[in-house]
Amino acid sequence: MPPWNAPKAKVQLRLSVQRLRTLQQKKEAQAKATRRDIATLIERGKIETARVKVESLINEDIHVELLELLELYCELLLARFGLLDQNTREPDPGVRESICSIIHAAPRTELKELHILRDILMHKFGRDFSLAVMENTDGCVSDRVTRKLGIAPPSSELVDAYLAEIAKAYSVQWAPPSSSDGDDGQGGGVKESDSDAEKKPILVEAAAVQKGIASDATSKVSGSPPIEGGPQKTKDGPAKPPQIATAKPPKASPASPEPIEDDFEALAKRFAALKKR
Repeated sequence: MPPWNAPKAKVQLRLSVQRLRTLQQKKEAQAKATRRDIATLIERGKIETARVKVESLINEDIHVELLELLELYCELLLARFGLLDQNTREPDPGVRESICSIIHAAPRTELKELHILRDILMHKFGRDFSLAVMENTDGCVSDRVTRKLGIAPPSSELVDAYLAEIAKAYSVQWAPPSSSDGDDGQGGGVKESDSDAEKKPILVEAAAVQKGIASDATSKVSGSPPIEGGPQKTKDGPAKPPQIATAKPPKASPASPEPIEDDFEALAKRFAALKKR
Protein backbone atom coordinates (compact mmCIF):
# COMPACT_ATOMS: atom_id res chain seq x y z
CA MET A 1 0.00 0.00 0.00
CA PRO A 2 1.27 3.50 -0.75
CA PRO A 3 2.23 5.61 2.31
CA TRP A 4 0.02 8.46 3.44
CA ASN A 5 0.55 11.53 1.33
CA ALA A 6 -1.77 14.45 2.07
CA PRO A 7 -1.52 16.25 -1.34
CA LYS A 8 -1.98 12.99 -3.20
CA ALA A 9 -4.97 12.07 -1.02
CA LYS A 10 -6.59 15.43 -1.75
CA VAL A 11 -6.05 15.02 -5.49
CA GLN A 12 -7.48 11.50 -5.30
CA LEU A 13 -10.55 12.79 -3.52
CA ARG A 14 -11.16 15.36 -6.27
CA LEU A 15 -10.69 12.72 -8.98
CA SER A 16 -13.11 10.42 -7.20
CA VAL A 17 -15.76 13.16 -7.04
CA GLN A 18 -15.44 13.87 -10.77
CA ARG A 19 -15.57 10.19 -11.75
CA LEU A 20 -18.55 9.56 -9.49
CA ARG A 21 -20.48 12.39 -11.13
CA THR A 22 -19.59 11.19 -14.62
CA LEU A 23 -20.66 7.65 -13.82
CA GLN A 24 -23.97 8.86 -12.39
CA GLN A 25 -24.74 10.81 -15.56
CA LYS A 26 -23.89 7.79 -17.69
CA LYS A 27 -26.12 5.47 -15.67
CA GLU A 28 -28.98 7.99 -15.70
CA ALA A 29 -28.84 8.15 -19.50
CA GLN A 30 -28.89 4.34 -19.66
CA ALA A 31 -31.83 4.26 -17.26
CA LYS A 32 -33.76 6.67 -19.47
CA ALA A 33 -33.28 4.41 -22.48
CA THR A 34 -34.31 1.40 -20.39
CA ARG A 35 -37.52 3.14 -19.32
CA ARG A 36 -38.36 3.82 -22.95
CA ASP A 37 -37.84 0.14 -23.79
CA ILE A 38 -40.04 -0.89 -20.86
CA ALA A 39 -42.81 1.43 -22.05
CA THR A 40 -42.62 -0.20 -25.47
CA LEU A 41 -42.89 -3.66 -23.89
CA ILE A 42 -45.93 -2.58 -21.86
CA GLU A 43 -47.58 -1.20 -24.98
CA ARG A 44 -47.04 -4.52 -26.75
CA GLY A 45 -48.47 -6.46 -23.82
CA LYS A 46 -45.19 -8.15 -22.81
CA ILE A 47 -45.65 -7.46 -19.12
CA GLU A 48 -43.46 -10.30 -17.77
CA THR A 49 -40.49 -9.18 -19.86
CA ALA A 50 -41.11 -5.63 -18.69
CA ARG A 51 -41.10 -6.80 -15.05
CA VAL A 52 -37.67 -8.40 -15.48
CA LYS A 53 -36.30 -5.19 -16.97
CA VAL A 54 -37.88 -3.15 -14.19
CA GLU A 55 -36.10 -5.23 -11.53
CA SER A 56 -32.79 -4.50 -13.25
CA LEU A 57 -33.74 -0.82 -13.48
CA ILE A 58 -34.54 -0.68 -9.76
CA ASN A 59 -31.15 -2.18 -8.90
CA GLU A 60 -29.43 0.37 -11.12
CA ASP A 61 -31.34 3.21 -9.47
CA ILE A 62 -30.23 1.96 -6.05
CA HIS A 63 -26.64 1.78 -7.27
CA VAL A 64 -26.86 5.38 -8.52
CA GLU A 65 -28.07 6.42 -5.08
CA LEU A 66 -25.04 4.67 -3.58
CA LEU A 67 -22.77 6.61 -5.93
CA GLU A 68 -24.43 9.85 -4.85
CA LEU A 69 -23.75 9.02 -1.19
CA LEU A 70 -20.10 8.21 -1.90
CA GLU A 71 -19.76 11.48 -3.78
CA LEU A 72 -21.12 13.36 -0.77
CA TYR A 73 -18.70 11.55 1.54
CA CYS A 74 -15.76 12.44 -0.69
CA GLU A 75 -16.82 16.09 -0.75
CA LEU A 76 -17.15 16.01 3.03
CA LEU A 77 -13.59 14.67 3.37
CA LEU A 78 -12.38 17.47 1.11
CA ALA A 79 -14.20 20.05 3.21
CA ARG A 80 -12.83 18.58 6.45
CA PHE A 81 -9.44 17.57 5.13
CA GLY A 82 -7.73 19.05 8.17
CA LEU A 83 -9.42 16.44 10.38
CA LEU A 84 -8.44 13.68 7.96
CA ASP A 85 -4.79 14.80 7.87
CA GLN A 86 -4.28 14.43 11.61
CA ASN A 87 -1.49 12.09 12.72
CA THR A 88 -3.70 9.58 14.55
CA ARG A 89 -4.50 5.89 14.14
CA GLU A 90 -8.20 6.49 14.79
CA PRO A 91 -10.20 8.81 12.56
CA ASP A 92 -11.79 11.93 13.99
CA PRO A 93 -15.55 11.57 14.70
CA GLY A 94 -16.23 14.35 12.18
CA VAL A 95 -14.92 12.21 9.29
CA ARG A 96 -15.27 8.69 10.69
CA GLU A 97 -18.57 7.91 8.95
CA SER A 98 -17.26 9.07 5.58
CA ILE A 99 -14.03 7.05 5.89
CA CYS A 100 -15.85 3.88 7.00
CA SER A 101 -18.45 4.16 4.24
CA ILE A 102 -15.83 4.61 1.51
CA ILE A 103 -13.70 1.70 2.75
CA HIS A 104 -16.76 -0.54 3.07
CA ALA A 105 -18.55 0.34 -0.20
CA ALA A 106 -15.75 1.12 -2.67
CA PRO A 107 -15.28 -2.55 -3.73
CA ARG A 108 -18.91 -2.60 -4.90
CA THR A 109 -18.20 0.10 -7.48
CA GLU A 110 -16.30 -0.02 -10.75
CA LEU A 111 -14.35 3.19 -10.13
CA LYS A 112 -10.61 2.74 -10.12
CA GLU A 113 -10.08 6.18 -8.54
CA LEU A 114 -12.28 5.23 -5.61
CA HIS A 115 -10.36 1.97 -5.14
CA ILE A 116 -7.08 3.90 -4.93
CA LEU A 117 -8.61 6.30 -2.40
CA ARG A 118 -9.78 3.32 -0.35
CA ASP A 119 -6.24 1.89 -0.29
CA ILE A 120 -4.86 5.22 0.89
CA LEU A 121 -7.38 5.41 3.74
CA MET A 122 -6.79 1.78 4.77
CA HIS A 123 -3.04 2.36 4.88
CA LYS A 124 -3.41 5.49 7.01
CA PHE A 125 -5.65 3.92 9.69
CA GLY A 126 -4.16 0.44 9.78
CA ARG A 127 -5.10 -3.15 9.09
CA ASP A 128 -7.17 -3.83 12.21
CA PHE A 129 -9.35 -0.77 11.69
CA SER A 130 -9.81 -1.61 8.01
CA LEU A 131 -10.87 -5.22 8.72
CA ALA A 132 -13.38 -4.05 11.32
CA VAL A 133 -14.83 -1.57 8.82
CA MET A 134 -15.07 -4.12 6.00
CA GLU A 135 -17.01 -6.46 8.31
CA ASN A 136 -18.87 -3.53 9.92
CA THR A 137 -18.34 -5.08 13.33
CA ASP A 138 -19.06 -1.94 15.35
CA GLY A 139 -21.73 -0.54 13.02
CA CYS A 140 -19.59 2.38 11.93
CA VAL A 141 -20.87 2.20 8.34
CA SER A 142 -23.91 4.35 7.62
CA ASP A 143 -27.24 2.53 7.47
CA ARG A 144 -28.03 4.30 4.23
CA VAL A 145 -24.98 2.69 2.65
CA THR A 146 -25.63 -0.80 4.01
CA ARG A 147 -29.25 -0.72 2.81
CA LYS A 148 -28.17 0.17 -0.71
CA LEU A 149 -25.61 -2.66 -0.70
CA GLY A 150 -28.32 -5.26 -0.02
CA ILE A 151 -29.03 -7.95 -2.62
CA ALA A 152 -32.68 -8.64 -1.83
CA PRO A 153 -34.93 -8.59 -4.93
CA PRO A 154 -37.45 -5.74 -5.12
CA SER A 155 -40.99 -6.43 -3.99
CA SER A 156 -43.82 -6.95 -6.48
CA GLU A 157 -45.50 -3.78 -5.19
CA LEU A 158 -42.40 -1.75 -6.02
CA VAL A 159 -42.18 -3.34 -9.47
CA ASP A 160 -45.85 -2.54 -10.16
CA ALA A 161 -45.31 1.03 -8.98
CA TYR A 162 -42.35 1.43 -11.36
CA LEU A 163 -44.39 -0.03 -14.25
CA ALA A 164 -47.31 2.30 -13.52
CA GLU A 165 -45.07 5.38 -13.40
CA ILE A 166 -43.28 4.45 -16.62
CA ALA A 167 -46.59 3.79 -18.38
CA LYS A 168 -47.93 7.14 -17.17
CA ALA A 169 -44.77 9.00 -18.24
CA TYR A 170 -44.96 7.57 -21.79
CA SER A 171 -48.79 7.79 -22.08
CA VAL A 172 -49.29 4.03 -22.21
CA GLN A 173 -52.62 2.66 -20.96
CA TRP A 174 -51.76 0.23 -18.16
CA ALA A 175 -52.65 -0.21 -14.50
CA PRO A 176 -51.44 -2.67 -11.84
CA PRO A 177 -53.65 -5.79 -11.51
CA SER A 178 -54.48 -4.96 -7.89
CA SER A 179 -56.15 -1.68 -8.89
CA SER A 180 -58.32 -3.16 -11.66
CA ASP A 181 -59.92 -6.15 -9.90
CA GLY A 182 -61.73 -6.46 -6.59
CA ASP A 183 -64.75 -4.56 -5.35
CA ASP A 184 -65.26 -1.38 -3.38
CA GLY A 185 -66.16 -3.12 -0.12
CA GLN A 186 -69.85 -3.46 -1.07
CA GLY A 187 -69.89 -7.27 -1.20
CA GLY A 188 -69.75 -7.35 -4.97
CA GLY A 189 -73.07 -5.51 -5.34
CA VAL A 190 -73.80 -2.46 -7.43
CA LYS A 191 -73.16 0.72 -5.54
CA GLU A 192 -76.15 3.06 -5.40
CA SER A 193 -75.49 6.43 -6.98
CA ASP A 194 -76.53 9.77 -5.51
CA SER A 195 -79.05 10.37 -8.30
CA ASP A 196 -80.82 7.07 -7.54
CA ALA A 197 -80.98 7.96 -3.87
CA GLU A 198 -82.59 11.29 -4.76
CA LYS A 199 -85.17 9.62 -7.00
CA LYS A 200 -86.42 7.22 -4.31
CA PRO A 201 -88.49 9.76 -2.29
CA ILE A 202 -90.14 10.98 -5.53
CA LEU A 203 -91.10 7.44 -6.52
CA VAL A 204 -92.56 6.78 -3.07
CA GLU A 205 -94.49 10.05 -3.19
CA ALA A 206 -95.88 9.28 -6.65
CA ALA A 207 -96.97 5.83 -5.56
CA ALA A 208 -98.68 7.28 -2.48
CA VAL A 209 -100.53 9.88 -4.58
CA GLN A 210 -101.66 7.20 -7.01
CA LYS A 211 -102.91 5.01 -4.14
CA GLY A 212 -104.75 7.91 -2.53
CA ILE A 213 -106.47 8.94 -5.78
CA ALA A 214 -107.53 5.38 -6.47
CA SER A 215 -108.96 4.96 -2.94
CA ASP A 216 -110.91 8.24 -3.17
CA ALA A 217 -112.39 7.26 -6.52
CA THR A 218 -113.44 3.87 -5.13
CA SER A 219 -115.08 5.45 -2.10
CA LYS A 220 -117.10 7.79 -4.35
CA VAL A 221 -118.42 4.92 -6.44
CA SER A 222 -119.12 2.50 -3.57
CA GLY A 223 -120.30 5.09 -1.06
CA SER A 224 -117.72 3.98 1.52
CA PRO A 225 -115.57 6.54 3.34
CA PRO A 226 -112.15 7.21 1.83
CA ILE A 227 -109.12 5.41 3.18
CA GLU A 228 -107.36 7.43 5.84
CA GLY A 229 -103.72 8.38 5.41
CA GLY A 230 -104.09 9.40 1.75
CA PRO A 231 -102.36 12.52 0.50
CA GLN A 232 -104.12 15.71 1.54
CA LYS A 233 -102.01 18.32 -0.22
CA THR A 234 -99.64 18.45 -3.15
CA LYS A 235 -97.50 21.14 -4.69
CA ASP A 236 -100.39 22.50 -6.76
CA GLY A 237 -102.89 22.51 -3.89
CA PRO A 238 -105.34 20.05 -2.27
CA ALA A 239 -105.58 16.70 -3.99
CA LYS A 240 -108.91 16.24 -5.76
CA PRO A 241 -110.36 12.88 -6.75
CA PRO A 242 -111.10 12.40 -10.43
CA GLN A 243 -114.60 13.36 -11.55
CA ILE A 244 -116.97 10.47 -12.20
CA ALA A 245 -118.48 10.64 -15.67
CA THR A 246 -122.26 11.39 -15.74
CA ALA A 247 -124.87 11.19 -18.47
CA LYS A 248 -124.96 14.95 -18.99
CA PRO A 249 -121.54 16.58 -18.58
CA PRO A 250 -121.67 20.33 -17.98
CA LYS A 251 -121.09 22.56 -20.95
CA ALA A 252 -117.75 24.33 -20.91
CA SER A 253 -118.11 28.06 -21.40
CA PRO A 254 -115.57 29.91 -23.54
CA ALA A 255 -114.28 31.75 -20.47
CA SER A 256 -114.09 28.69 -18.24
CA PRO A 257 -110.61 27.93 -16.77
CA GLU A 258 -108.46 25.11 -18.12
CA PRO A 259 -108.97 21.76 -16.42
CA ILE A 260 -106.62 21.15 -13.48
CA GLU A 261 -103.89 18.67 -14.33
CA ASP A 262 -104.11 15.39 -12.50
CA ASP A 263 -101.73 15.28 -9.52
CA PHE A 264 -100.27 11.91 -10.41
CA GLU A 265 -99.57 13.06 -14.00
CA ALA A 266 -97.84 16.18 -12.65
CA LEU A 267 -95.63 14.11 -10.35
CA ALA A 268 -94.88 11.70 -13.17
CA LYS A 269 -93.75 14.62 -15.33
CA ARG A 270 -91.54 15.92 -12.51
CA PHE A 271 -89.97 12.50 -12.11
CA ALA A 272 -89.34 12.27 -15.89
CA ALA A 273 -87.71 15.71 -15.82
CA LEU A 274 -85.43 14.64 -12.97
CA LYS A 275 -84.36 11.54 -14.88
CA LYS A 276 -83.24 13.68 -17.82
CA ARG A 277 -80.81 15.71 -15.64
